[in-house]
Amino acid sequence: LAGTEIIWFDRFDAAAMIDAMPRATLMMGVPTFYTRLLATPALSREATRNMRLFISGSAPLLTETHHAFSARTGHAILERYGMTETGMITSNPYDGARVPGSVGFALPDVSVRIRGDQPGVIEVKGPNVFKGYWRMPEKTREEFTADGYFITGDVATIDAEGRVAIVGRAKDLIISGGFNVYPKEVEDVLDALPFIAESAVVGVPHPDFGEGVIAIVTAKGAVPEEEAIIAQLAKQLAKFKVPKRIIVVEALPRNAMGKVQKAELRRIYGDSFA
Repeated sequence: LAGTEIIWFDRFDAAAMIDAMPRATLMMGVPTFYTRLLATPALSREATRNMRLFISGSAPLLTETHHAFSARTGHAILERYGMTETGMITSNPYDGARVPGSVGFALPDVSVRIRGDQPGVIEVKGPNVFKGYWRMPEKTREEFTADGYFITGDVATIDAEGRVAIVGRAKDLIISGGFNVYPKEVEDVLDALPFIAESAVVGVPHPDFGEGVIAIVTAKGAVPEEEAIIAQLAKQLAKFKVPKRIIVVEALPRNAMGKVQKAELRRIYGDSFA
């Protein structure tokens, strides 16, 4: 145990958190916290001068957010990856390069693999992994491989150095016209557009393709017509990956941890091609 003191907030308040930073050294948050901090003028190198480390988890941190936060504060956010069933699995190093878009390397004594082609589903084995689901032996058998690896359901790539980059959840994979579309690849292109604040890409029933790709986005300023955005995306993405609809909303639905609720988006916009 470290014996450290926690400064507790009942809810996230960017201004209050910045005011508290001179009394803190460490912050753990979801990506949404960092985008909201960046939207607060008071965030600066001086405001974060006493801070030792900023950590992000629970959802992928955009490369743009990582770069913007570093430029504004001088701090490189440390992104890591874990699950309820496993505790922490990977992390960018405390000492060393924290690569934007990567959740780093497998922790000591933890084995991480992807079987078959990449991107693929992460499987993990180690002392951090739980023994099984309480009173659910069938589900436990389904979620473990014959040689004892837990099947996370998260789709990722692992580079030659062992760095892991999360692509998305297997359940969020879109199969459109027989082609696999990983939402994060499309979201990265959308989020790089100057008029898009954030995006969520999902697949919904389509009479011809099985699933049609649609993008739900929030805006930064004036947004071009839907056709113009689609034409712009067509220059950067394969045809089958280009969203057939671009829907602008005030905010994306999130759970208490700040994760975008894609199941809710599929429910709301499920009849887009009906």
